[in-house]
Amino acid sequence: MTNVVPLDGRRRAPSLDPLLALCADDMARVDREILARLRSPVGLIPEVATHLVGAGGKRMRPLLTVAAARLCGHNGGDDKPVRLATCVEFIHSATLLHDDVVDESALRRGKATANAVWGDKAPVLVGDFLFTRAFELMVEVGSLEILGVLSKASSTIAEGEVLQLVTQRNVSTPEATYLEVIKGKTARLFAAAAEVGAMVAGKTGAERVALESYGESLGIAFQLVDDALDYSGREARLGKTVGDDFREGKITLPLILAFLRGGNVEREFWRRTIERLEQRDGDLAHAQELLERHGAIADTFERARHYGAVARDALGLFPDSPLKAALCEAVEFTIDRAH
Repeated sequence: MTNVVPLDGRRRAPSLDPLLALCADDMARVDREILARLRSPVGLIPEVATHLVGAGGKRMRPLLTVAAARLCGHNGGDDKPVRLATCVEFIHSATLLHDDVVDESALRRGKATANAVWGDKAPVLVGDFLFTRAFELMVEVGSLEILGVLSKASSTIAEGEVLQLVTQRNVSTPEATYLEVIKGKTARLFAAAAEVGAMVAGKTGAERVALESYGESLGIAFQLVDDALDYSGREARLGKTVGDDFREGKITLPLILAFLRGGNVEREFWRRTIERLEQRDGDLAHAQELLERHGAIADTFERARHYGAVARDALGLFPDSPLKAALCEAVEFTIDRAH
């Protein structure tokens, strides 16, 4: 645990700021690389892409790449970590553009989604453009092994999204299947982002495995918290509409737990609202009440804390340093977003 206690004795909230400060130079270069790679003679492409990529966010995935490279001793002699971090951000952004179309989402990071502004066709095609830019960057780095890791991650993300689509509105989905979904659609890119950072620094053994494990566990914790906050968070803080998962019939862990723990009347409520999408005024509030009654939100956060502990343990083979401490604090930040 990396609780930071200032001089006044009070524990400060976990933050990404220490990690961002330690990687500030690299992340500034990543931002410049992103802007350069978004250029296109087709004006709508940078317009749509910048709407999402330039909308803020902590850029956690590319941050993991440059931080992992630094942790593994990369000396900054080349820009390969920056290119890979940019590649990771483009893969992530492409999936977001596609996801928002599939989910018919209206809000992302506190602003209208690209599909809400331009309709469905442009975001899908610009997402494809970002994928191609990502693969150009992979090739430029010149490592077939790194290309293999990131291309495999891209296909796994797509598989996770399709599996989520298959399980959508099926309230009998097992927790193991849900975990498979989030490992694919979210955690795989976290894992690959950290792993290629180690690889570009020349680490192909225990350090690479450790950072892949760190990234995957962090990604699982991140998605668990996201899914819990969809029912319990504040819209203004989340930057997206609370209850979207419920309205879309999306199967997440809080719902799975509440369904398993409820009686026949409650299960019929979930079948009506989720499987048949027959939703009425007050149904979201009732769903939130059932989740609270059965401890589904609390237990989802508890599982996130478990994966957070796994992520921290994965860094155990690295010597203590400010960067290692900041990576541990990033885990706490991911889970503490709930508070």
